[in-house]
Amino acid sequence: MDLNILIVEDDPAIARLVRDNLVYDGFSVECVADGKSALKALRSCPPDLVLLDLMLPGLSGFEICRMIGEAPVHIPLIVVSAREKNSDKIRALDLGADDYITKPFSLEELLARVHALVRRSYAAPDEIDLDDVHIDFVRLHAIKGKTALSLTPREFEVLRFLSIHSNMVVNRERLLRSVWGYDEVPTTRTVDHFMARLRSKIEVDPHQPRYLHTIYGEGYRLSLHDPGGPRKLVS
Repeated sequence: MDLNILIVEDDPAIARLVRDNLVYDGFSVECVADGKSALKALRSCPPDLVLLDLMLPGLSGFEICRMIGEAPVHIPLIVVSAREKNSDKIRALDLGADDYITKPFSLEELLARVHALVRRSYAAPDEIDLDDVHIDFVRLHAIKGKTALSLTPREFEVLRFLSIHSNMVVNRERLLRSVWGYDEVPTTRTVDHFMARLRSKIEVDPHQPRYLHTIYGEGYRLSLHDPGGPRKLVS
């Protein structure tokens, strides 16, 4: 599973060490060193998990933690901080952090906690239902009503990827890298045409979709439990 992790850490040595090991484990990683840059990253392309230092230049890590905790879309958050007081830990957890690790930390423990939180947060569904469409990702089988629905392997993979990130906007570049396998993202309408064809297969009315939405200028969203408007991570 291709997941994006945002590291918010002003110590370049720590950021580089953690980043290199997460990349080795198969994650895509972005590093920023201050609160203002963290907010910009959160708004432009919400990550799948955040590793957050609390003592940052400018905007406090607690404020970033509060904004993530209040967002309508849950983003898994691990605080990694030298602040050891129980009051700091309780405050961060109350604000929305899922876990708290104190510095200096064991790299093996940090990676294990990242993987554990990813497993809890992004379990891939075996099957989904969209109105009268039933999609089985294990058997690669789909039906619409009582009729078999012809989906390509890539259509199954796109639906599976979007279902893992259900109700969140996934941008075009992310899909091209994660599903199509591009290292360098080309200028192409491939994804747009692909989504239009897929929507015509699974939606009752492709022109007024209930599930597979195009969020113009941002990307695509599969709404499984909350069909409606796009959700923002941080306003």
